[in-house]
This record gives sequence, structure tokens and C-alpha cells, in this order.
Amino acid sequence: MADVKIRVLQKILNANDQVAAGLRAELTAAKVFSVNLMGSPGSGKTAIIEETVRRLNKKIAVIEGDIQTSLDAQRLQKLGIKTYQINTGPFGGDCHLEAAWIRSAVAEMGVRGLDLLFIENIGNLVCPAEFDTGAHLNVLALSVTEGEDKPLKYPLAFRVAAVCLVSKIDLLPHLKIDVEKIRANILQVNPQCRIMEISALTGQGFEPWLEVLISGC
Repeated sequence: MADVKIRVLQKILNANDQVAAGLRAELTAAKVFSVNLMGSPGSGKTAIIEETVRRLNKKIAVIEGDIQTSLDAQRLQKLGIKTYQINTGPFGGDCHLEAAWIRSAVAEMGVRGLDLLFIENIGNLVCPAEFDTGAHLNVLALSVTEGEDKPLKYPLAFRVAAVCLVSKIDLLPHLKIDVEKIRANILQVNPQCRIMEISALTGQGFEPWLEVLISGC
């Protein structure tokens, strides 16, 4: 029985990868750079996108993933950008976004004229890392409030991330957290990961992050 479950999972992941590859090619042809932003609930994903939109002179849209509610999408719409909500609650409450859902969202919302498409994945450090969304770049937000051990506890999320944003660094004076240890643990799991320390509240550290996005666009 276990072998059957493994084969089924492999089939699901392979099908997702095929859809993701096709979507990535479509976005590349449309000259739209796509970023899959992952992270725990409360890691600051939406705030990072908000500050990025304010600072980056690009045409940006967001596909927002949540199990329930459209609260984050409503926040982003106030910035005047195109936003599409995906709720997985009505379909079993999956804790990740799949490529087929992203492709449907892209087809419905349209990407003509866009420079940058953010996919804000569902808050989770496990499931989202298993599914290719069709994005060009995987980014992980890790807030300093989550502690130093998360890269070691949830390694896959950090392995698939090309960039890790250590967020909420404005809170460091109030915490007993060693940022260098966070960096070391990330690099232990993924030596190639680019690590940037940022604060969406103050804007500290945003320039290197914006440069990554500009180079992708």
C-alpha cells in the first residue's frame, strides 16, 4: 500500500512539473518575471510585497494564496495593483499552491503589460516547497521572530529558495536572536542561497532585494 501511495504522489508531482514548465515558458515569452514567495504565516510576505510595490517602478500583479479569506489581497489592492485571490478552503484546504491553479489565474487575470508577477504562496514551511508554481524565482521569507533553527527543521523550503529574506530585522533590539546563526543555518542547508536582511517597516536592506527583481525583469 505504501508503494502505491508513493507512485501516486510521484505522478501528481510530475504532472504539476509539466504544467509549471509550460507556464514558465509562457511567462518568459510574455516578458513577465515571476516570483514565488514562500514563508510561514506572519513571516511578513504581504508586507514585503507592499514595500516592494511602493519602491519598485514596475508594473506588478499578485496572485494571493490563502486557505480562507481575501484579507491580504485586499491590502494589496489598496496599492492599485492587479490582484487575484486563490482560496483552497473550498477544495479541501490544501496548504500550497499548484501550477495548474496559477496557470488558471494567469489566464483569467491576464499578464499583458506586466513586468513582475508575485505568487504569494500559502503560509507554510513544508508543502509549498514541494510544488513548482511555474515561477522563475523561489524566494523564502523568514522573520527573525521565528528563531534560528527553522532552516534545520524545515530544510526543503530553504533548499528550493534561491533567495532568503530574513525579515523584520527592526525587531532585533527586542529579541535574543543571533542573525549570524540564522545565516549559518541557511547556508548549511543551501550554500548557494542569497541571504538578505530586510525590514518592510523601515525599508532597511531593500535595495539588494530590488536589484534582484530588476535584473530578473
